[in-house]
Amino acid sequence: MRIRTLLFALALTGATFRAAAMPEPPKVSVVPASATLIPLSENWRIDGDLPVHSLIISLQGLANRGQPRIYLEYPVDWQWEIVRPLITFMEKRHGMTFHRLGTDDADAALALFGKYAKGYVVWDTKVRSSLLVAFTVAGLEDAIVVDAAHIPLAEKHGLRQRADFRGLFEGKSDVEIYQWAFDRYWARCSRDYYVLLGGVAGPAMEPGIADFGIQQRAFFTDLSASPANPAERALESRILGLQHPASIVLGWHSYGKDTEGEHTTLTSHYGLRMEGLNNVPNVSFTSQIPLTPDFKFTNVSNLLPGRHYKAEKKVYLAAISTDAMGIGAWTKPGRGKIPYAWQVIVNWIWLNPPILQYFYESRTPNDYFIGGLSGPGYMYPKAVPAAKFPELMAQARDLMGRLDLHVMEIMDYSQGNRHLGNTDLTKAVVDRYYAQFPGILGFINGYGSARTYDLRDGIPMISYDYYLDLVRPVDQAAADLDELTRLNTKRPYFLLMHVRERNSVEKVAQILNRMSEPVEVVPLDVFLKLAASDKTYRTRYQEDGDPVNLMP
Repeated sequence: MRIRTLLFALALTGATFRAAAMPEPPKVSVVPASATLIPLSENWRIDGDLPVHSLIISLQGLANRGQPRIYLEYPVDWQWEIVRPLITFMEKRHGMTFHRLGTDDADAALALFGKYAKGYVVWDTKVRSSLLVAFTVAGLEDAIVVDAAHIPLAEKHGLRQRADFRGLFEGKSDVEIYQWAFDRYWARCSRDYYVLLGGVAGPAMEPGIADFGIQQRAFFTDLSASPANPAERALESRILGLQHPASIVLGWHSYGKDTEGEHTTLTSHYGLRMEGLNNVPNVSFTSQIPLTPDFKFTNVSNLLPGRHYKAEKKVYLAAISTDAMGIGAWTKPGRGKIPYAWQVIVNWIWLNPPILQYFYESRTPNDYFIGGLSGPGYMYPKAVPAAKFPELMAQARDLMGRLDLHVMEIMDYSQGNRHLGNTDLTKAVVDRYYAQFPGILGFINGYGSARTYDLRDGIPMISYDYYLDLVRPVDQAAADLDELTRLNTKRPYFLLMHVRERNSVEKVAQILNRMSEPVEVVPLDVFLKLAASDKTYRTRYQEDGDPVNLMP
C-alpha cells in the first residue's frame, strides 16, 4: 500500500507542469464585500424573455472581467439547483452582501454596469443562430447583446452599435452562418475555450454558460457532430482541431441536431475535454472566487489504517450518483442516511471553486467523492488518440490529488449507450488507465450496466450492474435488484448501482429496504477493497464481436 501511494504521489508531482498549461481564470486576492444580484424569469423563449436575459447575461460577462460584480439568480426550476444555495454560502463563508435588483431589470443593470460595455450588437430574433454569433462578437467587441426592441435602452445608456445582424442571415443555413462568423471573428477568439451552446433547440435557448464564454472571448456555435450533417460536422471538426491541446469545450450538444455520444466522441478524438452543460450559470463570477484561507479539500475515508479487508459470502452494494451534484440530489431528502458516492467535476477546482467548497463542507460522513468522467473533464477514452492520453491523465491525476479523490469513474458512449451498442472498454484502454494511475484505489466503468472487469495489484475495475432511471418506481427497482442477486449466485457478489442525477437518496434507501435478500450497503472505498479481496467477477474487456453503434 505504501509503495502504491508513493507511486501515485510521484505521478501527481510529475503532472503539475502539464496541468499548469491550462490557463486558469485568475482569482481575486480579496473577495469583494458586495455584489449585485439580478433575478431572471422562467421564460426562455425567443418570443418571450430570452432577449432581455441575453442582454443581462452578456452584460454580466463584461462586467465580471477583473472582478466578480454580477451574480444572476436563475429560476427555481433551473437545472442547476445549486445556484441559490450558493448565494447563502458566499454570504456566510466569504462575508459577501448581495444587492438585489428587480427581476429582468436590464435598465437598472445598465445604469450600474453599462460602463463596462463599449457598445451593442443586434441579433435577429427571426434567425436563432444569429444570437450565438452575437455572443461571439460581444466578447470581442466588449458589447452587450440586444434585439431590436432593446436598442433604445442600450442607446439610453450611451452605447453605440458595433454590429447589426438583422436580415443578414435570413434564408441561410446554420453552417453558412457559422462559416461566415468563423471567417470574420474566429482568429481573434480564445484557443483555450470554445462554446458549443446547444441544449434545448427550437423556439427557446438556455445560454447559462454564455457569460463565461463572453468573458473569455470564446467562439460560439451549436454545430452538429452527426455524420448525417457532414457540412456542420466538417466545420465543427475544423474548429476543434485548431484549439489548444487538452483545452475546454464549454456547453453541450444541440438536442435538435445530434447526440451526446456523437459530439463527445468528436471532442475526445481531438483530445479536448467537454465541460457541460449549456446552462451552467454564473461561471464568470464563481471562477474568480478563491477558496477561503481556512479550507482544505478533504474527502471522507472509511478505510481503517492497518485493517485487512476480506469479503464475506454475501451481497455488497455501493450506490454512486453522477451527472454533477449541482443538478442532482445533493439538496434532496435522505442524504447522509446511507453510504453514498458522488462524482465530482474535477475542473471545478479552478472553474468553480466556491461550489466545490460548498459541497465538501456540507457533506456528511456517508458522502464519499470520486473523480470523473473518464479524465480531466468529460471524454470517451476509446475515442481519445493513444498519444494524447498521457497528457490528459496527467492533468486528471493532478486535479484528483488536489481534491483528495482516489477513485476514477469512466464512461464511454463512443460505440453505444445503455440502450444499444456497448459501453465496455478495450484491453488497450484499460491498460492505459492502470499505467497512468498506479496508486489509485479503483476504477468504475459504465453508465448503464457494462461488462468490463479487472483486478491488478489490488486495484479493481468494476462496472455498473444496475442503472436507476429517474422514473423507475421503488417497487420495480427493488424487484430488478432482487433479480440481479438471483442471477449472480456466486458470493460475494459486488453489485454496483448507478443512480441517475435527481433520484433522491431517500428513494434509494426505500428501494434497498424492499429487497428480498439482505444486502450490505457499504461505502465505495470499502466496496473496492472488498472487491479486491475476493475476485468472484470475471476479467473481461470489450471483445471483437461485441455490438457497436456509432450514433448512441
